[in-house]
Amino acid sequence: MALNIDTRSGFAERHIGPSDDDIREMLDSLGLDSLDTLVRETVPASIAREELLDLPEALDESALLERLREIAAKNRVMRSYIGMGYHGTLVPGVIQRNILENPGWYTQYTPYQAEIAQGRLEALLNFQTVLIDLTGLEIANASLLDEGTAAAEAMSMFAGETKEDRELFFVSDACHPQTIAVVQTRAEPLGIRVEVGDWQSFTPGDDCIGALLCYPATDGGVHDYAALVERVHAVGGFVAVVADLLALTLLTPPGEWGADVVVGNSQRFGVPMGYGGPHAGFMSARDRFKRRMPGRIIGVSVDTHGNRALRMALQTREQHIRREKATSNICTAQVLLAVMAGMYAVYHGPEGLRAIAERVRNQTAVLGAGLRRLGHTLAHGGVFDTLRVTPQGRTASEVLDQARELGINLRDFGDGSVGVALDQTVSAADVDDLFRAFNGGHAPDFSASDLAAEVEPESFPEGLERTSSYLEHPVFHRYRSETEMLRYMHRLESRDLSLNTSMIPLGSCTMKLNATTQMAGVTWPEFGSLHPFVPADQAQGYAELFGELERWLGEIAGLPAVSLQPNSGAQGEYAGLQVIRAYHLDRGEDHRNVCLIPSSAHGTNPASAVMSGMKVVVVKVDDSGSIDLDDLVAKADAHADHLAAIMVTYPSTHGVFEEEIRQVCDIVHERGGMVYLDGANLNAQVGLARPGDYGADVCHINLHKTFAIPHGGGGPGMGPICANEKLAPFLPGHPVVRTGGDRAIGPISAAPWGSASILVISWAYIALLGPRGLRRSSEVAILNANYMAGRLEDRFEVLFRGRRGRVAHEFILDLRPFRRTAQVTEEDVAKRLQDYGFHGPTMSWPVVGTIMVEPTESESRSELDRFCDALLAIRDEIEEIAEGAMDASDNALKNAPHTAAVVTADEWSHPYSRARAAFPAAWTRDYKFWPTTGRVDNAYGDRNLVCACPPIEEYADPPVAAD
Repeated sequence: MALNIDTRSGFAERHIGPSDDDIREMLDSLGLDSLDTLVRETVPASIAREELLDLPEALDESALLERLREIAAKNRVMRSYIGMGYHGTLVPGVIQRNILENPGWYTQYTPYQAEIAQGRLEALLNFQTVLIDLTGLEIANASLLDEGTAAAEAMSMFAGETKEDRELFFVSDACHPQTIAVVQTRAEPLGIRVEVGDWQSFTPGDDCIGALLCYPATDGGVHDYAALVERVHAVGGFVAVVADLLALTLLTPPGEWGADVVVGNSQRFGVPMGYGGPHAGFMSARDRFKRRMPGRIIGVSVDTHGNRALRMALQTREQHIRREKATSNICTAQVLLAVMAGMYAVYHGPEGLRAIAERVRNQTAVLGAGLRRLGHTLAHGGVFDTLRVTPQGRTASEVLDQARELGINLRDFGDGSVGVALDQTVSAADVDDLFRAFNGGHAPDFSASDLAAEVEPESFPEGLERTSSYLEHPVFHRYRSETEMLRYMHRLESRDLSLNTSMIPLGSCTMKLNATTQMAGVTWPEFGSLHPFVPADQAQGYAELFGELERWLGEIAGLPAVSLQPNSGAQGEYAGLQVIRAYHLDRGEDHRNVCLIPSSAHGTNPASAVMSGMKVVVVKVDDSGSIDLDDLVAKADAHADHLAAIMVTYPSTHGVFEEEIRQVCDIVHERGGMVYLDGANLNAQVGLARPGDYGADVCHINLHKTFAIPHGGGGPGMGPICANEKLAPFLPGHPVVRTGGDRAIGPISAAPWGSASILVISWAYIALLGPRGLRRSSEVAILNANYMAGRLEDRFEVLFRGRRGRVAHEFILDLRPFRRTAQVTEEDVAKRLQDYGFHGPTMSWPVVGTIMVEPTESESRSELDRFCDALLAIRDEIEEIAEGAMDASDNALKNAPHTAAVVTADEWSHPYSRARAAFPAAWTRDYKFWPTTGRVDNAYGDRNLVCACPPIEEYADPPVAAD
């Protein structure tokens, strides 16, 4: 009897959607005999790679998990009381299981289609409300990448707001060292002079842009900054404050004593440390900054039926629109982590958060009292969670060593003092161990429990005990039981369309399978519970994983030097340009400051160039969507003496492999410039071509696209850069943990390896696919796109194709003719797709009035066909409008999306049926995803900006939609 062998047991077959039979039939429909033929007709022969990548052979899923367990075991999880913005926290199980580990949350896309993202938008509005209430300011954004980035963004925002010839930004030396360093990195190319010093002796002058203070300070001190704030304001400057959200439940909010902006990290609100990330950085600000504020702001608006609806507000601030005029290059937020932090506040409520904070403060007071009794000196009284201790009778090194023997990490200030930062996880037994660490390993004649009965926390400085209320909205009081919390989160999840519902075919965004096995290690304590600044010998597993991932990414890109630090694609762009700039400066060519950028580039490209101190010169694209070589030569010649770089996306933003990419690189190199390649479209070329081989000097890789880190609703992301030997010495460094080259630029992220814990996902992705699976993935991504383009081309115009008629991994459909024939726009098509159960493709980019479709290799043929069928059905509806068979203003496209409330209402006045509105395809009767609001009124939301949970009274009487 023949053995029953599962021929689809390899991971590549699970990852790639179409079966072998599907692939043959799809190729037949394109008139092709093989994938090899398709690749030859798509990828230019001048750059095509025939040999397999030099990577380990693929592991199966069980072997992968076994290997990952071996690596994880090399990380030693100890109690880390290092502080510096990272703290132990208890992740509520209901949040870990139902958000962090739930594909219904982690596979969502950025909420540009608000009608099918209301759950996530509400969760982010909760997060913003937490920030506004705790910091005492008027507006907040939906998260930034980390604390250091947020502080740097505040500095840039102040510089833009002063509108005067000012150059000085003061940073208190009581800020965390990594935050100071990120600010310095950002300031230098912008011509901003950073002065780091003692806040008490700083005297602002007329050249002062502003100041950055820390509350509480990095060494635990709680200071009254009100007088300094007045002095900075008196000279026209602004003040940003790095604050601890948990401490703000007990401390007077910075907004109440004059701060203009508050930034920080929400990690200790139920998000694992993860060896540095991902965590949701944050920014709140006074209302005057709402049009300069970086990142995304969730606002309250109304839909077409007059019902309250949420959306991303003030999107005109985004760099995708403002391009080189943007004041920030921030794109990716940290949505998944902001959702977790907001839910942590919802679950605990104001009383629970205050109780946690008081417990931390009380334990710190007990620890301080015991250390004084042992004869040690404390730098500050009246602290929240951190003590700076100068040991007496033993050295700091002896204390640090003794603590490590007891399984505890403390902070070494380097001046003979030791830092101890307590957190939610600390018990009385932990405090007793700390007493032993400071007492030569011996238990003293008292215990933490003894002292707790007699010690009261010292008061904060006068006026700094919080008296104002916070988190009064009902959402922070309703969900105390796990049952109710579970239902609330599930209710919100059901309002969002995610990859567990249907494909999300967004051009340039690569929404592919985020396999369960790849995700498994993220929440293992060996990866999730490490502080980013633990001694190196406690993170040997991470070091091994980083080393392998760097080698693999370098091999894939053909650029061997790798930095894993950038924690978003935009950060990768910025890091790559900063490395190029450092290379020119090192050669004495500081005059090279021109960056050529094609007009079709991602909006983050020109924004990143400006942030790097470069002048943007736009290069035209031709009718085929490729770089206009004549214009490139003309611009390169005109700026040859000052040419620093070109930024090029490949395959192009138009979804085409440009034949002349080598020439583009040569033209720039011959004039002394460097080539930066935007790796957003790398999913079309892994294993088929390598940027380093055809001329790129540095590129970033969107791990949240090509390498399967999920988008998380708009973050986390990672954007490592790969560079050649010339640029290797300049890769980003870090002030606490050594990284980068021997002439490293400063850090561009707060943590040495960015969002380290999610690098496990991309490591697993490569290990599971191996060289053959990676190549096959690229081939099928190209096949899926060409198959869909072939199915749609008779009814829609496919705008751009390569020289041999093929698209790459994505393609653009031109909807502009329908505006003329039927008054139908690309927005109408995207909203109508929601009725069919799909997220709309990328709209109006890179060409206004179009949609850009990217299916990825993970989607099955049946799903590709279902999406094509939906578009073809919509095309029929457009034709009905054009022919007068359907009303031009009252039709299924203009009224889309149709909610359950609308189609079940007693009255129905439209000239098409309820069934056609809500169930336009057979599959919608088998399973229906219901948009929860009608089309959202964007203009109303911008005119009436509300970015916190409105008072409950307003919910009873929703505003009327604008005409």
